[in-house]
Amino acid sequence: MDLTIRDIAKMAGVSPATVSKIINNYGGISESTRKKVYKIIEDTKYQPTFSAKSLATKKSNLIGLIYAGKINVDFTHPFFNEVVNSFKKAVGSLGYDLLLFSNEKIYQGESKYLERCKHFHVDGCLIIAGDEIEEAVHDIAQSDIPSVGIDLKLEGPRSSYIMTDNAKIGAKVVEHLYLNQVRTIAYIGGKQDSLVSSIRNIGFIDAMNQFGLSVEKDWLYYGDFFEESGYEGMKGILKADRLPEAVFAASDMMALGALKAIKEEGLSVPEDIQLIGCDDIEACRYSDPPLTTVKQDKQKLGKLAAYMLEDLIKEDHDIQDMKVDPELVLRASTKES
Repeated sequence: MDLTIRDIAKMAGVSPATVSKIINNYGGISESTRKKVYKIIEDTKYQPTFSAKSLATKKSNLIGLIYAGKINVDFTHPFFNEVVNSFKKAVGSLGYDLLLFSNEKIYQGESKYLERCKHFHVDGCLIIAGDEIEEAVHDIAQSDIPSVGIDLKLEGPRSSYIMTDNAKIGAKVVEHLYLNQVRTIAYIGGKQDSLVSSIRNIGFIDAMNQFGLSVEKDWLYYGDFFEESGYEGMKGILKADRLPEAVFAASDMMALGALKAIKEEGLSVPEDIQLIGCDDIEACRYSDPPLTTVKQDKQKLGKLAAYMLEDLIKEDHDIQDMKVDPELVLRASTKES
C-alpha cells in the first residue's frame, strides 16, 4: 500500500504540515525532528506526492491557460501556437505546469473560469484573446489570481497584458511601400470590433493619411484573420474598376488567402500586385512566392508573458502593460524600386 504524508507524520509523531515543511526544505524545524522524519522517509522509501509538496507552500505550481472568446483561436492557430510554446518553455523552466481550461460551457452559464481556477488552486492564468470575450475572463482579472492577457487588455489588482505594438504595423508597411514608389494600397483588415484588429485598422489608415495617400473604399475589406476571409476580400478588391499596386493583409493567413485569389485571376505576385501579410507564421517562408510580412516576435511575447506572470505571482515588481515592436521581414512577394 502506498504511504501518504499523514502516514509518515503519524510514524514520526508530528503533524502532516511539519512533514511537508521538511520535504520542501523550510526552516523553523528542529534538527532532531528533521533527521527523524528523513530516516522514516528513507526506511519506507516514501515518495512525496504533488499535493504533499504543495501543502506547506500553498502553491500548486499550476498555470491556467485560457483561450478566451466565443470565437477563440485555440492551440491550432499558428501564431498563438508559437507564442504558447514559448510561454510553456519559459514557465516550465520556472517550475510550473500548464492546465488548459475549456470554455465550452461558459456560454451556458456553467462552470465559470474563476470557480475552476480556485478549485484547481492555480497560481496564475495566461489568457489568450479571441473574439466576443466572455465576462467570466474579466472576473479573473478582478480577483486576487495573478493573470496576464495576450492581445487582451486585463485590468485588475494582480493582472497585466502584453501585445505587439499594433499601431506601428500599418506604419511600417505603408512607409516601406511609399519608399518604393507605391502609392495605391489596398487593405484587408480583421474584425472592426476586436481590440487588435481595430488598432491595426486605425494604424493603417493613419499611416496612409500621413503620407497623403487616399484610402479607396473599393480596396478596403474586413475579415476575421483566417484564410477564407482573405480570399473573399481579395476577390472583392479584384472586382474594382482598377487594381492597387499592393495589398496589405492584417494577418498572414488572410494574405495567403489573398494570394490564392490573385493567382486564380491569372495575375502574378509581385509583378502585378505586391502582397504583404502580418505575423510571420512558418507558412510565409514556403508560400509561392515567399511572403513579405510584419513579424510579431512570438518567442519574446511568450517569454515576457511567462516572466510577467511569475513576478505577479511573487509580487516582486510593479508590472506594467507591455508592447513589443514589430519588424518588417522582406521576401519575394514585394519588390524594391
